[in-house]
Amino acid sequence: MKIRKFAAIDIGSNAIRLLVNNVIEHKDKPVTFKKSEIIRVPVRLGEDAFTNGVISEHNLNRLVKAMKSFDLLMQVYGVEKYMACATSALREAKNGERVVEKVLKDTGIQIEIIDGKREASIIASTDLKELIKKDRFYLYVDVGGGSTEFTIFKDGNVLVSKSFKIGTVRLLNDLMSEAVWKQLQDWITEYLPENGKVEIIGSGGNINKLHKMSGRKMDQPLSYIWLNAQYHFLNSMDYDDRISELGLNQDRADVIIPASRIFLSAAKWSGAKKIHVPKIGLADGMIKTLYYEKG
Repeated sequence: MKIRKFAAIDIGSNAIRLLVNNVIEHKDKPVTFKKSEIIRVPVRLGEDAFTNGVISEHNLNRLVKAMKSFDLLMQVYGVEKYMACATSALREAKNGERVVEKVLKDTGIQIEIIDGKREASIIASTDLKELIKKDRFYLYVDVGGGSTEFTIFKDGNVLVSKSFKIGTVRLLNDLMSEAVWKQLQDWITEYLPENGKVEIIGSGGNINKLHKMSGRKMDQPLSYIWLNAQYHFLNSMDYDDRISELGLNQDRADVIIPASRIFLSAAKWSGAKKIHVPKIGLADGMIKTLYYEKG
């Protein structure tokens, strides 16, 4: 048996994450992936990119400091390979390439700005086979700060994937048009059968937190009814009370509401009554991509 260490850096619109994974190569059975450490830093790049069109010097400096910290942590953990991907915030920022150059110069970390299609394909490479049954459709929903990636599974295989500019930070800053919601609704209803068997698989920090708040076990899905009730409950509280009474982090207490709205909309339009929360996402897909595509 051989244990290798790989890392994924997910530079999102709401936060930056470092995932360190143990990749265990066995002699007589398939390789296994085990999470070793997850570190999350609340640098909200999306507020810069979506409102001003550029990443501010303040947040650029914070990003550089975070990358320096991640580089040191990867050295401490003995990471042999890493992959760093930036999503919609750096995709849309006019100075996105300059940010990437600055980070590389100051930290040695190479960031890849990925488009929505690449993001969706990486997410789809995660371990979903254990959840997916062949007698129904699944709508995989990965909610981010700037975009949400949707993948539809039919007969256990990917039917279609698409990234929409629907995200929690955009919604918070009132940067969403009704036209984009309509595009999403039309896309869902085009590929999913009316009154068919459809279940949602949700990923992202917000749905993970909602699942934890529900008290359900790891393999128990959320119901549409519970999520709808929780959405209205959270919406009835002010921001400070969500922090003081529910114990939510400052950068979670606001985005959890628009995230809930995105999941509820997807469930309503698809007819799904269950939302599975396997606690996997882009960073997990990056580890698999790093291992299988890059060796």
